[in-house]
Amino acid sequence: MIEKKITAANADEQLKQLYETAFPKDEQIPWDDLLRLIDQMSLDFTAYYVGETFIGFTIVYPRKTFNWYWYFAVREKLRGQGYGQQILTQLIEKYKGQACVLDMESPYQVPCPNLEQRQRRHAFYLRNGFRDTDVYRTYNGITMTIMMMGPGTLASPSSDATQPSSSELGQPSLLPRFTLQDWDNITHELQQFWWPVDISEDSYGV
Repeated sequence: MIEKKITAANADEQLKQLYETAFPKDEQIPWDDLLRLIDQMSLDFTAYYVGETFIGFTIVYPRKTFNWYWYFAVREKLRGQGYGQQILTQLIEKYKGQACVLDMESPYQVPCPNLEQRQRRHAFYLRNGFRDTDVYRTYNGITMTIMMMGPGTLASPSSDATQPSSSELGQPSLLPRFTLQDWDNITHELQQFWWPVDISEDSYGV
């Protein structure tokens, strides 16, 4: 699959349309702000093609500690054809040997309107070597969790009784882990560049 580095100068309408339709509105940074952040945050914004056909894109925030897999989308009509797996495989290879994290809607938040979708997404990342961190935060009623791969920091098992811990899920309890402090660090970095005024944190756990 062909990769193309995206800049504010070459970002086209196809990219914008996919970005604005693939993610909930409250999870999007306004397009013009996102283009500005490409340079200001040194974002790794990559588009993927098969021949001349645009397939999807990824946006990674490269950092010294944890690389943040921020956005990952495949065009709707091309989903279910293995392209997402190909893109993620290339992305994992690019950051091989480095600690990488992503946030996603928790598959353990019940009730929620898209539980099956969350569970499929969670299983997809588990198959590709990501693991749960037992770190959760709730923003505007939506509980998010972090998954990670690669080296990390050792932490004790979850102290949040409302969420399942790694040991409860049959995983070792002392895996290298991403912590709430790590999440805070990334959030504070983002806030230096952009932060929506209508997002509020309801609760969090680790």
